[in-house]
Amino acid sequence: MPKTLVVVLLLVAIGAAAVTFGNYRWKQGTRNVRGGLNAARVPVNPQFVDFRELEGLPAPVQRYFRIALTDGMPMVAKIDVQHSGSMNMSGTSTQWKPFTSDQQVVTRNPGFDWDGRIDMMPGVPVLVHDAYIAGEGSLHAALLGLVTVADLRGTVDIAKGELMRFFAEAAWYPTALLPSQGVRWEAVDAHSARATLVDGAITLTMHFSFNEEGLIDADRADARGRTLAGTVVPTPWQGRYWNYQNRSGMRVPLNGE
Repeated sequence: MPKTLVVVLLLVAIGAAAVTFGNYRWKQGTRNVRGGLNAARVPVNPQFVDFRELEGLPAPVQRYFRIALTDGMPMVAKIDVQHSGSMNMSGTSTQWKPFTSDQQVVTRNPGFDWDGRIDMMPGVPVLVHDAYIAGEGSLHAALLGLVTVADLRGTVDIAKGELMRFFAEAAWYPTALLPSQGVRWEAVDAHSARATLVDGAITLTMHFSFNEEGLIDADRADARGRTLAGTVVPTPWQGRYWNYQNRSGMRVPLNGE
């Protein structure tokens, strides 16, 4: 067998072994992260949606809950969400890369783990855990699940940014936006309102807007921590949601950005 072919086959075998081991180690890490997420859970109270708690809320907020929820339905305690899409990997230019992910969310205490795979090039993924657990935020990314390229955790800015993600994505688990779950709503106008969430020492306020149907079509914050060259920089931040469908007695968006 030609020497060149032997070398190529050896490199392919080493690469395949690295991918297999990286996936195995990453899955072990995911089990540990989600074990911590579920250990921090507490019972949701009340257990069922009661529209009587909507009294006194701003008109567009009341309308949203009456459209998105069903009176008497169980409160969301835990959900799993699968995503696919593309992500811009550059803070200064356009470098869109495809990704898939599995996200587990618990509503009390608020927390989530986003387990993502971003394909930087064919056969070369970066695996990512983006999480908020027991009041602490973290972002860990590793090439092939083996070589760490980012590991951010333990700071107030990271915790705020991850709790803000939980808050912004609550259109997927809308019972978490009810006043009984610690959210305070303030009127802005006929199609928007401000919402404030407190978790431990962290207080966040976001602006939610509602479409003509009455459903959340966007939310934004004046500043969310964005990591540039290893430094967290406060940056205006916005999410958009559309293509609402019925899921488990709720109207939730199937598309977002």
